Amino acid sequence: MAEVVKMPKMSDTMTEGVMAKWHKKVGDKVKSGDVLAEVETDKATMDLESYWDGVMLFIGVEEGKAVPVDAVIAVIGKEGEDYKAALDAEGGAAPAKEEAPAEKPAEEKEAPKAEAAGAALTDEDLEKAGVTVVRMPLLSDTMTEGVIAEWHKKVGDKVKNDDILADVETDKATMEVMGYAEGTLLHIGVEKGAAAKVNGIIAIVGPEGFDISGILNQGDAPAKPVADKTADAPVKEAAAAPAVEAKAEEPAAATDGARLKASPLAKKIAKDKGIDLSQVSGSADGGRIIKKDIENFKPAAAPAKAAEGTAAPAEKAAPVLAAYLGEEKFTEKPVSQMRKVIAKRLSESLFTAPHFYLTMSIDMDAAIAARGKMNEFSPVKLSFNDLVVKAVAVALKQHPNVNSSWRGDVIRYNEHVNIGVAIAVEDGLLVPVVRFADGKSLSRISAEVKDFAQRAKAKKLQPSDWEGSTFTVSNLGMFGIDEFTAIINTPDSCILAIGGISQVPVVKNGAVVPGNIMKVTLSCDHRTVDGATGAAFLQTFKALMEEPVRLLV
Repeated sequence: MAEVVKMPKMSDTMTEGVMAKWHKKVGDKVKSGDVLAEVETDKATMDLESYWDGVMLFIGVEEGKAVPVDAVIAVIGKEGEDYKAALDAEGGAAPAKEEAPAEKPAEEKEAPKAEAAGAALTDEDLEKAGVTVVRMPLLSDTMTEGVIAEWHKKVGDKVKNDDILADVETDKATMEVMGYAEGTLLHIGVEKGAAAKVNGIIAIVGPEGFDISGILNQGDAPAKPVADKTADAPVKEAAAAPAVEAKAEEPAAATDGARLKASPLAKKIAKDKGIDLSQVSGSADGGRIIKKDIENFKPAAAPAKAAEGTAAPAEKAAPVLAAYLGEEKFTEKPVSQMRKVIAKRLSESLFTAPHFYLTMSIDMDAAIAARGKMNEFSPVKLSFNDLVVKAVAVALKQHPNVNSSWRGDVIRYNEHVNIGVAIAVEDGLLVPVVRFADGKSLSRISAEVKDFAQRAKAKKLQPSDWEGSTFTVSNLGMFGIDEFTAIINTPDSCILAIGGISQVPVVKNGAVVPGNIMKVTLSCDHRTVDGATGAAFLQTFKALMEEPVRLLV
């Protein structure tokens, strides 16, 4: 009978696995104990073994794809056996987890049947007919709608490619919207003073007489009236966006008492090149000066001398700053299984467990001296983190309330002491566990932590290595961090954040002398640990670190 292979749950936090590599293909012989594939979990890449003998009849997941726990990934059976019945009994093969396809824009969706005249038109139909649908552009990263402050065209007006159709007031500034279309303005969808959602239809430009009912039948959100804004209110200059130019803050120069019309981009280029706008002829509607007018401008000859024998005063040339052209670019990478679980678990911890923080300074002079002496005899080199793990374990035996976890209806008080040690790896963070740390020697703790670190970086840790902690230590002191707060590694009640050892002036016996201070911060779950309880634990931990000989008895 064909045997169905399902995605196993390889850790307590695993919800899905990525098929990193298949070691067997359809038609291959399989023996019990053979490695079928490598599976990337949230903690490590692990081998998936077969528990059956037979032939690989079916593979339901491609390499690189993610599938949920307990989903069907393969079928093993006798050569030539019909495996479809086994698949059907399990509900079929698991679909590889992929991102849902993006929803089509409104103009690409199948339009509802029009009740009015005119059928719905596709983008291809509009392009062939020479029709442009002008939509409310996204003019800032926070914009959800824009208010039409002013229309520069009315229905029936001719429109050129670089004409300004309207002024739009966003949440940041008032901007100019260009249609980039040729033809006649056939429709205005939003009245002056009304708001339109981003991507909503605000105008239609096309051949005169074109029937636009098919476009309008596709539907659009009604414009939302808003209160009038003061016409003379100053607006901030904003960066240029596609089909959009920001309005200048200052009014344009005037000629013979009349306002000189020029686009903000044209004004900027003219300023950079030192060109007097009053000498430039505008080619756009109403004599408006645009970018190409500035680029094509040729200055007139210099004026003649005011009088014979008298030189005209030399004009001071305006400084010209070369434009700096930068490039915005980025790289996107798929989120790894480890990163997904870190995000999920820590978000749940921070927003579910009510955290509070206690910080204490510890005099490390005695610890520094003791570590130096210990390393003269220890079979492995001891680190300050090893002293911290041992001191935490001893302190937890004296403060069992801190060595606890919230279980909903009950609080579990752990009589054993298992210390999770946070270790940074390339993809994120792993927390292997030093079990029964209170009963182990410093050299044993040091050897275990070093072994965990090596296997974590090689992705060789097993589920038994990282499960079952009752308290966690996170040390960033080796990175030069003075102090920080850490998020609790649930279901633990507390996590201790260890900063670096800093040389600072301290007062001893009434005199200011050099000292070595280490700051630690205890993050506590207030559901299980109160402030006084956490403070008492830190006092015991401080006493142990300042007199390390107490760790040896």
